[in-house]
Amino acid sequence: MKNKKVVIIGCGNVGMSYAYALLNQKTYVNELVLIDLNEERTIGEAMDLNHCLAFSPSNMKIKSGNYNDCKDASIVMIAAGANQKEGETRLDLLNKNSKIFKGIIDNVIESGFDGIFLVATNPVDVMTYITQKYSNFPHHRVIGSGTCLDSARLRYLIGEKLDIAANSVHGYVIGEHGDSEFIPWSNVNVGLQNINDFITDEDKNKIGEEVKNAAYEIINKKGATYYGIGMCLVKITNAILGDEHTVIVVSNYDKDNDVYVGLPAVLNKNGIDRKIHFNLTTEEEQKLQNSIDILKEAINSVDL
Repeated sequence: MKNKKVVIIGCGNVGMSYAYALLNQKTYVNELVLIDLNEERTIGEAMDLNHCLAFSPSNMKIKSGNYNDCKDASIVMIAAGANQKEGETRLDLLNKNSKIFKGIIDNVIESGFDGIFLVATNPVDVMTYITQKYSNFPHHRVIGSGTCLDSARLRYLIGEKLDIAANSVHGYVIGEHGDSEFIPWSNVNVGLQNINDFITDEDKNKIGEEVKNAAYEIINKKGATYYGIGMCLVKITNAILGDEHTVIVVSNYDKDNDVYVGLPAVLNKNGIDRKIHFNLTTEEEQKLQNSIDILKEAINSVDL
C-alpha cells in the first residue's frame, strides 16, 4: 500500500478511542482523517490529537475532513450510527443503523475509494454484510471487528484467573458479536496446554457468561464501551497496513451461509487473505450454526 491513510467516519467514543490508540502505539498509519456530522467536533478532536504527536511513537498527519478524503485512503473505518442503549441488544440497533449506512457508503464510493472497509458499528456482523452489499466491494475487502474484542475479554479473564499474561492465552470467541456468540473451549490453550488442564466446567461457564455480558455490564456502569474496541481496531489496522499475515478473529464472509460472522482469518494488505479452519466438537458446530441462523434472520429483516 503506497498510501497508509486511514479515514474514520463517526467520531464518537469508538472512533476517537481508535484514533487515540493509533497515536499511542507504533502504527503504519501516516495520515488520519476524521469525518463526522458534527464538523466542529472533528476540528477540535484533530487539534487535540495533533497536540499528542510530540509524545507519540508514531508520526502522522491528522485533520478534520470530508468524504472526498476517502479517495486515496487505504482503510475507511466506520463507527457511525446510533449507540447501544441500556437494555438494548446489538440487533435492536439494526434498523436504525442500516438507514444511516446507506448514505455513508454512497458518499464513500462516490469519492472513488478503492481500499478496505473496516466496520465497528453494531450489530457489527450485519452492518459489515450491509456495507458489502451497498458498496459491492469484494468480500475480502470488507471486514468487521467481529468477536475480536470478545476474544480479548476471554484471554484477559483466563489470564487473570490463572495469573498468566493474557497474550499467553490462545483461544477465540466465535459467531455473532452478540448474544449467540460462544467459546469453542476445545480449542483454548495456555501455551500449548489445553485449558481443561487448568479450569473446571463451572469455571468455563462462569467465564463464558462474563465474556458475553461484559458489554451490557460496562454500558450499565459507564454508558458505553470503547477503549477495548479501539485497541482491537488498531490490531486489525496494523495487520492490514503492515501486510503482517496476522491471524485475528474478525467478522468475515461465509459464502456457504451468505453471512458475515466472527471467525479467525489471516489479515494482510489485501484484507482477508484466507480463513483459518479448525476442528469443532459436534456441540460447538451446532452453536456456530445457531449463531449463523440468527444473523441470517437479522439480515433478512433488512430491506436492502
